[in-house]
Amino acid sequence: MKQIPEIEKASKEEIKIFQEGKLKEMLHYLDENSPFYRRFFEENGIAISEIKTLEELQKIPVTTKDHLQQFNDDFICVLKSEIIDYVTTSGTLGDPVIFALTDKDLERLAYNEAISLACCGVGKDDILQLMTTMDRRFMAGLAYFLGARKLGSGIIRVGSGIPELQWDSILKFKPTYLLTVPSFLLKLIEYAQQHGIDLKNSGVKAAICIGEPIREQDFTLNMLAKKIKKDWNIELFSTYASTEMSTAFNECEMHNGGHHHPELIIAEILDDNNLPVSEGEIGELTITTLGVEAMPLLRFKTGDMVQAYNQPCKCGRNTMRLGPVVGRKKQMIKYKGTTLYPPAMYNILNDFGGIESYVIEIFHNELGTDEILIRIASENVSEDLLLEIKDHFRAKLRVAPKIEFATPQEIEVLRFPPLSRKPCDLIDRRI
Repeated sequence: MKQIPEIEKASKEEIKIFQEGKLKEMLHYLDENSPFYRRFFEENGIAISEIKTLEELQKIPVTTKDHLQQFNDDFICVLKSEIIDYVTTSGTLGDPVIFALTDKDLERLAYNEAISLACCGVGKDDILQLMTTMDRRFMAGLAYFLGARKLGSGIIRVGSGIPELQWDSILKFKPTYLLTVPSFLLKLIEYAQQHGIDLKNSGVKAAICIGEPIREQDFTLNMLAKKIKKDWNIELFSTYASTEMSTAFNECEMHNGGHHHPELIIAEILDDNNLPVSEGEIGELTITTLGVEAMPLLRFKTGDMVQAYNQPCKCGRNTMRLGPVVGRKKQMIKYKGTTLYPPAMYNILNDFGGIESYVIEIFHNELGTDEILIRIASENVSEDLLLEIKDHFRAKLRVAPKIEFATPQEIEVLRFPPLSRKPCDLIDRRI
C-alpha cells in the first residue's frame, strides 16, 4: 500500500480524462437514485447528458450546507436496509447533518484513509496510537481505524484526552505514529516533563495532526508546531478532511500541502460568483464526491477558504495540493475595517508561553458590527501580559481585540460544550 496509486502519478491530462469518465457515471447515478438531485436537475433545467467535461460542471448550480440541512433525507440514494453506519457532521457552522454509509462506502473510506496514511509514510510495520474518539457518531476515528486495518498497520484505540493513559500506551506498545489534535501534544509534553519520561526515547517518530492548523500559508511551521517541536522533535504531518467529503488531503514527506486523490473527489476552488479562481488565488473549496453510494454530493461548497497548488510534487504525485485552510468563509470577521480569519488569531495566541488556554468569542455589538472577545487562562494575571498580547495583535493583524482573564475551568467549559467531539476554540455567536 506504500506505492502511490497509478492515477496520482498520471499526467494532468490523464487525470482530467479519468475524472470526466467518473463524473458521467456519478451524474447518471444521481439522476437515477437521488431524490434531491433529480429534483435539482429538473428545477434548474440541467440536461446531464450535456455535462461531459470538468469545465461544464459550472453549468450546474452549487450545493450548500443549507440544502443538506433542509433536505437531509432526500440526499440518500439507497434503501434503508443497505445503510450500515450513520455519522453526523460536527455542526461547526450550524446543525449537524446526518450521513449514511453503505458497506461499499466504508470500503471507500478505508481505501481513502489507507492511501492518506501511506502518504504520511505509514506502513505495515508501523503502529498508530489513535487519540480521537471512535464513538459519538464521529466519522474520523472510524476512518483512521479502517485505514490502518487496510494498510496492515497496528492501531491502539486510546481515545481523546487523559495524558496518563496515553503515556501508559506509548510506553507499553511503542507506537511510531500518533493521530491527534496537535495542541494535545503540548499536554503530553508537559506530563512527560513532570513525570521524568524521556521524550527522545519514546519510539514515536511522527504525529498526524487533525483538527488544528500546524502550518503557515508558506508551509512553514506555525507557532503551535514550533512549540511542540522545541521539546519533542517528531515529524508533524498536516491533514484536511471532512465528513461531507469522506476524503482526506494529507501531506507527504515534502510537507508542501495536502494531496488530492482524483479517484475519490473532484475539487474546485471557487470565487463568490461560483466561478473558478485564477491560478494561485484563494477561494472556497467545492467538492464532488466520486464512488460514494449512500450520499454522494455534487459541487458541494465546503465553506473552507483555500489555495491550490498544481505543480508536480517531488514525492512522485502529480495531483493538486491544498495549502493550509485560510479560514471558514462563514467565520470571516470584519473587525475595525480589517478582515480576519480565526487561524490568524490562534497563531498569535499560541506564540505566548504564558497562555495556558484560550477561547475566542465573536458576536455582534448594538450597531450590528463584529466584536471579538478573547478569554485567556494564565498563571500571570497582569495588565502587562494583556498589553503585550494586544501589541502583538496590532503588529501582526493591525487591530487588537478585547481580552479578558478567565480560569482554566471556565475556559474548558466553553471549549467542550455538551455533545462536543473536539475542542471549540471559536464560539461564533453571530450565527
